[in-house]
Amino acid sequence: MDGIILYSVISLGTVAAVSAIVLFVIAKKFKVEEDPRIDVIAELLPGANCGGCGYPGCRGFAEALVKGADSGSIAGMNCAPAGSEQMAKIGKALGLEVTASEPTVAVLLCGGTNEKASKKSDYDGPSKCSIAHTVSCGDKGCPHGCLGLGDCVTVCAFGAMYMDKKTGLPVIIEEKCVSCGACVKACPRKLIEIRPVGRKSRRVWVNCRNTEKGATAMKVCKAACIGCGKCVKECPEKVAAITLDNFLAYIDPKKCIACGKCISVCPTHAISATFEPPAPKPKPVEEPVKSEKKEEVKEQQQI
Repeated sequence: MDGIILYSVISLGTVAAVSAIVLFVIAKKFKVEEDPRIDVIAELLPGANCGGCGYPGCRGFAEALVKGADSGSIAGMNCAPAGSEQMAKIGKALGLEVTASEPTVAVLLCGGTNEKASKKSDYDGPSKCSIAHTVSCGDKGCPHGCLGLGDCVTVCAFGAMYMDKKTGLPVIIEEKCVSCGACVKACPRKLIEIRPVGRKSRRVWVNCRNTEKGATAMKVCKAACIGCGKCVKECPEKVAAITLDNFLAYIDPKKCIACGKCISVCPTHAISATFEPPAPKPKPVEEPVKSEKKEEVKEQQQI
């Protein structure tokens, strides 16, 4: 009996030893040497793994940067959370010059607060925008507006967003936002857009995404864009930053000079800004024509 046990132990030990040797040889033969620069670049990245760069995590982006450096260019590759200074350090580590990108921030394109947006029902489903949008469109009447369940806030890894209980809308904290784009992807109604911060943080945008006709849009939200086109006419001709499509105005952040003229002419206050808009110019008052002048005009007309 003891001999059988001893034989079994020796046999298993031999098999284990041979297997270990075979695995060692295979590992040595097929070993893939990883570029040491990947670890260096990964250390310089913030480690947020937000996916805003378009790659699977910070290490995936580090690998892509090293490959790009080997091909001679990393143009168009950027990590928003890292910032321009850190990206410059990464470029230096790879022996390349990185052009500083324009600072950007997330912007909510909806002004449908609890006060302004009509309520159609009491939503009693899972507290997720993605589900509410798919199942019943939430409790608000506007099929294009914010559902107010905070999917964008949940995915923000930087604490740059919170839900305002009074308005029912998410609030974006500019100082904390890194423009990773996670909130953009999380919103099922595409109500968040990454826009340039603007000179002195001056930004102007249309707070609506409703493409229905004015009367229909106003029934579900008092702050809806009605597609009247007044903002388009008010925008300086040389700038031409505002377009109108499907009863919805859109302000191109690359063209907009943030003059604020369009804000005061919007009848539904659907245009928002990060600054106090200029007061509308008063219309010139025509002086009443005196009776004597009226008679002179009549005489001249008769002649």
